[in-house]
Amino acid sequence: MPDLSHLVLLCLAAGFAGWVDAVSGGGGLVQLPALLVLLPGAAPAQILATNKLSGICGTSVAAATYYRRLRPDLRTALPMAAVALVGAALGALSASALPGDVFRPLVLVLLVVVAAYVLRNPAIGEDESLRFTGRRHHLAAGLGGLGIGFYDGIFGPGTGSFLVVLLVALLGYSFLQASAKARIVNLATNLGALLVFVPQGAPLWRVGLLMGACNVLGGWLGAHAAIRRGSRFVRVVFLLVVAALVARLGYDVVRTG
Repeated sequence: MPDLSHLVLLCLAAGFAGWVDAVSGGGGLVQLPALLVLLPGAAPAQILATNKLSGICGTSVAAATYYRRLRPDLRTALPMAAVALVGAALGALSASALPGDVFRPLVLVLLVVVAAYVLRNPAIGEDESLRFTGRRHHLAAGLGGLGIGFYDGIFGPGTGSFLVVLLVALLGYSFLQASAKARIVNLATNLGALLVFVPQGAPLWRVGLLMGACNVLGGWLGAHAAIRRGSRFVRVVFLLVVAALVARLGYDVVRTG
């Protein structure tokens, strides 16, 4: 168990991460580095598992808040969540075989492309305009959910942001509706990873649950802020998070290159 000052810092990081995750995804950018810095003696699996344990707490509250207030279409969200859960479990099982260094350059390029696309199309995500219907819609959502779920289980940073951009750019949802559905899918990816990590005894339960309580508060506040301020607000926060992810991953690539 870390000392009191480190616990306070972890709780502050978890609260802010919950807020960011609820609005646009990307809370792992805040919470994961905090765990790495403040728990230097923990094994990588413990860090990843504790991050998921805290994250699932806030994501649950954010998903419930979005559902109560926006009533997102569960006919898309639930099947997408189910395949994403499977993908996350497979990713977590593969985590030791494929290190994060393999993914950093690819994710960096994808994030730059995503940011450029959203910036060049300022009207994207303002209103809902679905691009597919029927089976094509569910197939695109399912394949996207499976791939992003696998990524979340094996590496993770930016998962919520990737879900949002998939739902906006590929499927045609508004940023607000995409954020609502992304929280449901992200809840499933966290659960899928935990189904692998918990039997291994990886989570630091006391630290993770304490952080989870703060993540809940951040998730509740973030979901209400997004619902109150709408798609434009979510878009701005999304772009800020993507910029921060690009900076962080770019630094990691240069440092390890």
